[in-house]
Amino acid sequence: MSRLVLLLQAGGIASAALRFACSTISIQRLDPIVEPGRIPSGHVHQIVGGNAFNATMEGDIGERGTCTTCAYTEDFSNYWTAVMYFRHENGSYKRVPQYPNAQLGSDGSDAPDIKGGMTVYYTSKDFNSNGNQFIRAFPPGFRMTVGSPTANTVDYARGHPGLRYTCLQTVLTRGSETTEFPTKPCPAGIMAIHHFPACWDGKNLDSPNHQDHMYTTTKGGFAEAGACPTSHPVRVAQVAYETMWDTSVFKDMWPKNGKQPFVWSFEGNGYGTHADYLFGWKGDSLQRALNSTCMFHRCGSPGVQGVLKTQTAEEMNKCAVRNLVVEQTDGWLVELPGQKMVPMRFRG
Repeated sequence: MSRLVLLLQAGGIASAALRFACSTISIQRLDPIVEPGRIPSGHVHQIVGGNAFNATMEGDIGERGTCTTCAYTEDFSNYWTAVMYFRHENGSYKRVPQYPNAQLGSDGSDAPDIKGGMTVYYTSKDFNSNGNQFIRAFPPGFRMTVGSPTANTVDYARGHPGLRYTCLQTVLTRGSETTEFPTKPCPAGIMAIHHFPACWDGKNLDSPNHQDHMYTTTKGGFAEAGACPTSHPVRVAQVAYETMWDTSVFKDMWPKNGKQPFVWSFEGNGYGTHADYLFGWKGDSLQRALNSTCMFHRCGSPGVQGVLKTQTAEEMNKCAVRNLVVEQTDGWLVELPGQKMVPMRFRG
C-alpha cells in the first residue's frame, strides 16, 4: 500500500472548522524556524502558543509543552508574525498594541479578556464541506512559513492573495482586504491576515526556504481552495492567522504629510508581511477535530462540550516563556530592535 493511500486513510471527510484565540506568550527577537539557535534573531516577533518556544525547536513539540496560551489545551503549536510599529514624524518608533477578537472572549461572548495575541483558524475546503477530500493533520516536527520580509513590491503582494490587511471600521469589520497597509487612519485598527498553503508534498517536514514543501491554492479570504497538484498531493488543513493591531491609539499623531506611518519590525512596508507556523498539537487531537463535523465554538469552548478540551482566558494568560533577549521592544524607541548594530537609546 502506498504512503499516500495510508495518509489519506488517516484523514477524514468532514466539515470541521476551528477558530480559536491564543493570547500572547512572548514578544522578543527569536525565530526557531528561519534563524534557529540565533539569539537574538533579526527582528521582533509576537508569538502565541505553547511554552516550549525557544531559539531552537526540534522533534515533537506537542510532547514538550506544559502549558499553552491557546484556547485548546492540547495545542502546543507556536504561531508568530513580525510586530507592527508606528513611526513618528520625528523618526522614533512605538510598538502597536494588539487586542483580541471581539467574538472570542473567555466564554465565547462579546466580552474578550484575552491578552493580545491572535485568532487562529484551521479550515477545510470551505466552511461547509470538504467535498471528497481527506484532510490530513500535520505530523510532529512539521513547520512552514508564508510571505517574506524581503518582499517590497506590489506585484509580490498581488501574487499572494492569502496575505492581506483590513482597515477596521469597527471591531467586527471583515472583508474589504488590501495588499498594503491602509493609507488612512482606521477607526478600530488594522487586521493583518495570513493564510498558509494547504497542499503538502507528503514527505518533508520542512524545506530549505520553509515553503517549497507546501503549495498554495488559496484564492484569498476563506474562499474555496483549488485542487492540490500531483507534486503536493496531500491536502492538509489551511492554517490562517488574524491579528488585530490597535492603530487607533495613534490617530492624533498621523503625519501631516499624510504618509502611511506603520512599519513591520524589520523596517519593512506592508508588502513584506510574513508568518511562521510550528506544529505542536498533542497526540491525535488535531486529527480528531478535523475528522469531526464541529464548527468554531462547537469544537469546544467553556460551557460547550466538544471534541477538544478548552481552558479559560485566565489560564491562557498565565502561560509564559522566559525572555532570552533582554532589550526594550516597547516605549518610544530611537530605532527598531536589531535594525542597527549600535547601542540603543530610548525617548520617553
